Amino acid sequence: MPVTEHTEPVEESDRRLLREVAGGDKVALRRLYDRLAGRVLSVGLRMLGDHSEAEDLVQEVFIEVWRRAPQYDPPRGTVSAWVTAMSRSRALDRLRAGSRRATKIQAVKAEPSLADFGVQSPEAATVWQERQREVQAALAALPGEQRSSIELAYFEGLSCGEIAERTGQPLGTIKSRLRLALGKLGALLVRGAA
Repeated sequence: MPVTEHTEPVEESDRRLLREVAGGDKVALRRLYDRLAGRVLSVGLRMLGDHSEAEDLVQEVFIEVWRRAPQYDPPRGTVSAWVTAMSRSRALDRLRAGSRRATKIQAVKAEPSLADFGVQSPEAATVWQERQREVQAALAALPGEQRSSIELAYFEGLSCGEIAERTGQPLGTIKSRLRLALGKLGALLVRGAA
C-alpha cells in the first residue's frame, strides 16, 4: 500500500505560519509572503492602478503582518481574509494620502512664487523671505515629534503609513500628530500675519 504524505489544510497551515511569525520566525513570514503576496499585489493593482505603488503596498502590508501577527484573532476570519482586509485598508490610506498630496501640490502651485513677483523686485524678494522666516519660526515652535511628522509628510512627501513605518510609531499616533501640528501651524501663521 503506497504511503501518502499528510498535508494540512491551507487555512490551518496559514494559522500555524502566522503563529510562528508572531514568535519572530522570519522563515515563516517568507512562506506566508510567498503564499499571499500575489493576493496583496492584486488588491494593490486593482485599487491603486500603479504597479510600483502596488509593490510598495505589498512590502508595507507584510511589515504590518510581522508587527501585528500576535493580534490576529482566528474567530474573526481566515488569515488570508485578515491580510486582504489589511491590504485594502493600506491601499485606501495611500489613495487618501495621494489625494491630499495632489491637493497640496495644487495649492502650492497656485501660490505666487518669487518669479511671479519678478526677480528684480527687491520688495517682492523681501516679502518672500519674510514669509519663509515666518514658516520656519512656526515650524521651530512645534514640539519635536510634531515638527518631525510635518517635515516627513510635506518636505519628504511620505504618507502617514510611510511615516509610521519609518518611525516605528502607530499609524493613529502619526495621524493625530499631523492633525495637531497643522492646527498649531495655522494658528501660529495667522497670529504672525496679524
